[in-house]
Amino acid sequence: MDLGLTDRTYLVTGATRGLGFATARALVDDGANVVISGRTEESAAEAAAALGERALGVAADNAAADTPARLVAAARERFGRLDGVLISVGGPPPGTAADNTDEQWQAAFESVFLGAVRLARTAAAELDEGGVIGFVLSGSVYEPITGLTVSNGLRPGLAGFAKSLANEVGPRGIRVLGVLPGRIATDRMTQLDALSGDPEGSRARNSAAIPLGRYGTPAEFGRVAAFLLSPAASYLTGVMVPVDGGARHGF
Repeated sequence: MDLGLTDRTYLVTGATRGLGFATARALVDDGANVVISGRTEESAAEAAAALGERALGVAADNAAADTPARLVAAARERFGRLDGVLISVGGPPPGTAADNTDEQWQAAFESVFLGAVRLARTAAAELDEGGVIGFVLSGSVYEPITGLTVSNGLRPGLAGFAKSLANEVGPRGIRVLGVLPGRIATDRMTQLDALSGDPEGSRARNSAAIPLGRYGTPAEFGRVAAFLLSPAASYLTGVMVPVDGGARHGF
Protein backbone atom coordinates (compact mmCIF):
# COMPACT_ATOMS: atom_id res chain seq x y z
CA MET A 1 0.00 0.00 0.00
CA ASP A 2 1.23 3.47 -0.88
CA LEU A 3 1.05 5.61 2.27
CA GLY A 4 1.22 8.82 0.26
CA LEU A 5 4.28 10.09 2.13
CA THR A 6 6.47 10.96 -0.86
CA ASP A 7 7.89 14.50 -0.55
CA ARG A 8 5.74 15.37 2.46
CA THR A 9 7.58 17.01 5.39
CA TYR A 10 7.28 16.20 9.09
CA LEU A 11 8.78 17.50 12.30
CA VAL A 12 9.76 14.79 14.77
CA THR A 13 11.02 15.95 18.15
CA GLY A 14 13.28 13.93 20.40
CA ALA A 15 14.28 11.94 17.35
CA THR A 16 18.00 11.38 17.74
CA ARG A 17 17.33 7.87 19.09
CA GLY A 18 14.60 5.57 20.32
CA LEU A 19 11.00 5.88 19.19
CA GLY A 20 11.41 9.28 17.56
CA PHE A 21 14.34 8.13 15.45
CA ALA A 22 12.54 4.92 14.48
CA THR A 23 9.57 6.95 13.28
CA ALA A 24 11.80 9.34 11.35
CA ARG A 25 13.46 6.33 9.71
CA ALA A 26 10.11 4.87 8.67
CA LEU A 27 8.99 8.22 7.24
CA VAL A 28 12.20 8.72 5.26
CA ASP A 29 12.17 5.13 3.99
CA ASP A 30 8.72 5.83 2.53
CA GLY A 31 9.82 9.03 0.77
CA ALA A 32 9.08 11.77 3.30
CA ASN A 33 11.35 14.59 4.45
CA VAL A 34 11.95 15.02 8.19
CA VAL A 35 13.22 17.72 10.51
CA ILE A 36 14.39 16.01 13.67
CA SER A 37 15.29 17.69 16.93
CA GLY A 38 17.71 16.66 19.64
CA ARG A 39 19.26 18.17 22.72
CA THR A 40 22.60 18.99 21.11
CA GLU A 41 23.86 20.08 17.68
CA GLU A 42 26.10 17.01 17.56
CA SER A 43 23.39 14.44 18.31
CA ALA A 44 20.93 16.08 15.89
CA ALA A 45 23.50 16.24 13.11
CA GLU A 46 24.60 12.62 13.62
CA ALA A 47 21.02 11.32 13.55
CA ALA A 48 20.19 13.35 10.44
CA ALA A 49 23.31 12.06 8.69
CA ALA A 50 22.24 8.49 9.47
CA LEU A 51 18.85 9.19 7.85
CA GLY A 52 20.29 10.74 4.69
CA GLU A 53 19.58 13.76 2.54
CA ARG A 54 15.87 13.86 3.34
CA ALA A 55 16.64 14.70 7.00
CA LEU A 56 17.64 17.90 8.76
CA GLY A 57 18.82 17.89 12.37
CA VAL A 58 18.15 20.85 14.67
CA ALA A 59 19.25 21.30 18.28
CA ALA A 60 16.21 22.25 20.32
CA ASP A 61 15.00 22.28 23.91
CA ASN A 62 11.36 21.20 24.13
CA ALA A 63 10.88 23.44 27.16
CA ALA A 64 12.04 26.61 25.35
CA ALA A 65 9.26 28.94 24.24
CA ASP A 66 10.92 29.70 20.89
CA THR A 67 11.44 26.06 19.88
CA PRO A 68 8.16 25.56 17.95
CA ALA A 69 8.68 28.61 15.72
CA ARG A 70 12.32 27.64 15.07
CA LEU A 71 11.42 24.10 14.04
CA VAL A 72 8.59 25.20 11.76
CA ALA A 73 10.86 27.80 10.14
CA ALA A 74 13.57 25.16 9.60
CA ALA A 75 11.11 22.85 7.85
CA ARG A 76 9.84 25.57 5.54
CA GLU A 77 13.32 26.87 4.75
CA ARG A 78 14.83 23.47 3.98
CA PHE A 79 11.89 21.62 2.42
CA GLY A 80 9.38 24.34 1.57
CA ARG A 81 6.41 22.84 3.39
CA LEU A 82 5.09 21.30 6.60
CA ASP A 83 2.60 18.44 6.64
CA GLY A 84 2.70 17.20 10.21
CA VAL A 85 4.49 16.83 13.52
CA LEU A 86 5.19 13.99 15.91
CA ILE A 87 5.86 15.25 19.42
CA SER A 88 8.13 12.82 21.24
CA VAL A 89 10.08 13.66 24.37
CA GLY A 90 12.20 11.71 26.81
CA GLY A 91 10.39 10.05 29.69
CA PRO A 92 10.09 11.93 32.99
CA PRO A 93 12.24 10.68 35.88
CA PRO A 94 11.04 7.53 37.65
CA GLY A 95 9.80 7.74 41.22
CA THR A 96 6.80 7.63 43.48
CA ALA A 97 4.40 10.27 44.76
CA ALA A 98 6.43 10.36 47.96
CA ASP A 99 9.88 10.86 46.48
CA ASN A 100 9.50 12.86 43.23
CA THR A 101 10.51 16.43 44.03
CA ASP A 102 8.82 19.69 43.10
CA GLU A 103 11.81 20.42 40.86
CA GLN A 104 11.35 17.15 38.98
CA TRP A 105 7.64 17.82 38.51
CA GLN A 106 8.30 21.37 37.28
CA ALA A 107 11.02 20.35 34.82
CA ALA A 108 8.89 17.52 33.44
CA PHE A 109 5.85 19.77 33.12
CA GLU A 110 7.83 22.36 31.14
CA SER A 111 9.30 19.79 28.75
CA VAL A 112 6.82 16.94 28.53
CA PHE A 113 3.55 18.85 28.90
CA LEU A 114 3.83 22.57 28.17
CA GLY A 115 6.50 22.13 25.49
CA ALA A 116 4.24 19.65 23.70
CA VAL A 117 1.24 21.95 24.00
CA ARG A 118 3.21 24.87 22.54
CA LEU A 119 4.42 22.86 19.55
CA ALA A 120 0.98 21.43 18.85
CA ARG A 121 -0.57 24.88 19.10
CA THR A 122 2.02 26.34 16.71
CA ALA A 123 1.62 23.44 14.28
CA ALA A 124 -2.16 23.75 14.33
CA ALA A 125 -1.85 27.37 13.20
CA GLU A 126 0.62 26.46 10.43
CA LEU A 127 -0.86 23.29 8.95
CA ASP A 128 -3.23 23.18 6.02
CA GLU A 129 -6.00 20.68 5.33
CA GLY A 130 -4.57 17.16 5.49
CA GLY A 131 -2.08 18.08 8.20
CA VAL A 132 -1.58 15.92 11.28
CA ILE A 133 -0.34 16.33 14.84
CA GLY A 134 0.78 13.23 16.72
CA PHE A 135 1.76 12.79 20.37
CA VAL A 136 3.94 9.94 21.64
CA LEU A 137 2.32 9.21 24.99
CA SER A 138 2.17 6.03 27.07
CA GLY A 139 -0.07 3.28 28.31
CA SER A 140 -0.29 5.38 31.48
CA VAL A 141 -2.99 7.34 29.61
CA TYR A 142 -5.25 4.45 30.68
CA GLU A 143 -3.48 2.69 33.56
CA PRO A 144 -0.78 4.00 35.95
CA ILE A 145 2.63 2.39 35.62
CA THR A 146 4.31 1.53 38.91
CA GLY A 147 7.33 3.72 39.62
CA LEU A 148 6.51 6.33 36.95
CA THR A 149 4.32 8.71 38.92
CA VAL A 150 5.31 11.86 37.05
CA SER A 151 4.49 10.24 33.72
CA ASN A 152 1.23 8.93 35.19
CA GLY A 153 0.31 12.50 36.05
CA LEU A 154 1.31 14.24 32.81
CA ARG A 155 0.57 11.80 29.96
CA PRO A 156 -3.19 11.51 30.58
CA GLY A 157 -3.40 15.31 30.64
CA LEU A 158 -1.72 15.49 27.25
CA ALA A 159 -4.12 12.89 25.91
CA GLY A 160 -7.00 15.08 27.02
CA PHE A 161 -5.42 18.09 25.34
CA ALA A 162 -4.93 16.09 22.14
CA LYS A 163 -8.58 15.05 22.06
CA SER A 164 -9.71 18.63 22.66
CA LEU A 165 -7.43 19.89 19.91
CA ALA A 166 -8.74 17.21 17.55
CA ASN A 167 -12.26 18.56 17.98
CA GLU A 168 -11.11 22.15 17.46
CA VAL A 169 -9.06 21.65 14.29
CA GLY A 170 -11.06 18.81 12.74
CA PRO A 171 -13.29 21.21 10.78
CA ARG A 172 -10.13 22.51 9.08
CA GLY A 173 -9.22 18.98 7.96
CA ILE A 174 -6.36 18.60 10.47
CA ARG A 175 -6.01 15.36 12.42
CA VAL A 176 -4.72 14.92 15.99
CA LEU A 177 -3.93 11.60 17.64
CA GLY A 178 -1.82 9.84 20.23
CA VAL A 179 0.46 6.82 19.90
CA LEU A 180 0.87 4.79 23.08
CA PRO A 181 4.02 2.65 23.19
CA GLY A 182 3.96 -0.29 25.53
CA ARG A 183 7.14 -2.12 26.39
CA ILE A 184 9.37 -1.30 23.43
CA ALA A 185 13.06 -2.32 23.59
CA THR A 186 14.64 1.14 23.85
CA ASP A 187 17.36 2.51 26.12
CA ARG A 188 14.57 3.92 28.31
CA MET A 189 13.06 0.46 28.80
CA THR A 190 16.47 -0.98 29.60
CA GLN A 191 16.84 1.70 32.28
CA LEU A 192 13.43 0.92 33.77
CA ASP A 193 14.12 -2.82 33.87
CA ALA A 194 17.45 -2.13 35.59
CA LEU A 195 15.69 -0.22 38.38
CA SER A 196 14.17 -3.49 39.57
CA GLY A 197 17.63 -4.81 40.49
CA ASP A 198 16.99 -7.85 38.29
CA PRO A 199 16.84 -6.67 34.66
CA GLU A 200 16.51 -10.11 33.10
CA GLY A 201 13.86 -11.18 35.57
CA SER A 202 11.96 -7.93 35.06
CA ARG A 203 11.97 -8.37 31.30
CA ALA A 204 10.84 -11.99 31.58
CA ARG A 205 7.97 -11.09 33.93
CA ASN A 206 6.85 -8.18 31.79
CA SER A 207 7.06 -10.21 28.58
CA ALA A 208 4.91 -12.92 30.12
CA ALA A 209 2.14 -10.35 30.66
CA ILE A 210 2.12 -9.36 26.96
CA PRO A 211 -0.06 -11.54 24.70
CA LEU A 212 2.64 -11.59 22.00
CA GLY A 213 5.13 -12.67 24.67
CA ARG A 214 7.90 -10.18 23.96
CA TYR A 215 8.93 -6.55 23.94
CA GLY A 216 8.36 -4.65 20.71
CA THR A 217 11.14 -3.19 18.59
CA PRO A 218 11.54 0.52 17.85
CA ALA A 219 11.03 -0.25 14.15
CA GLU A 220 7.65 -1.84 14.87
CA PHE A 221 6.58 1.31 16.69
CA GLY A 222 8.01 3.56 13.96
CA ARG A 223 6.06 1.86 11.19
CA VAL A 224 2.76 2.28 13.06
CA ALA A 225 3.51 5.94 13.81
CA ALA A 226 4.45 6.62 10.19
CA PHE A 227 1.18 5.10 9.00
CA LEU A 228 -0.83 7.22 11.46
CA LEU A 229 0.94 10.37 10.23
CA SER A 230 0.36 9.47 6.58
CA PRO A 231 -2.53 10.33 4.25
CA ALA A 232 -3.41 6.62 4.32
CA ALA A 233 -4.81 7.20 7.84
CA SER A 234 -6.85 10.21 6.73
CA TYR A 235 -10.02 9.24 8.64
CA LEU A 236 -8.33 8.67 12.01
CA THR A 237 -8.38 11.51 14.51
CA GLY A 238 -8.97 12.03 18.22
CA VAL A 239 -7.83 8.49 19.01
CA MET A 240 -5.16 6.96 21.24
CA VAL A 241 -3.52 4.02 19.44
CA PRO A 242 -1.66 1.47 21.61
CA VAL A 243 1.44 -0.22 20.19
CA ASP A 244 1.96 -2.75 22.95
CA GLY A 245 1.72 -6.33 21.72
CA GLY A 246 -1.81 -6.63 23.05
CA ALA A 247 -0.99 -5.64 26.65
CA ARG A 248 -3.88 -3.23 26.97
CA HIS A 249 -6.28 -5.86 25.69
CA GLY A 250 -5.34 -7.88 28.74
CA PHE A 251 -6.31 -5.18 31.26
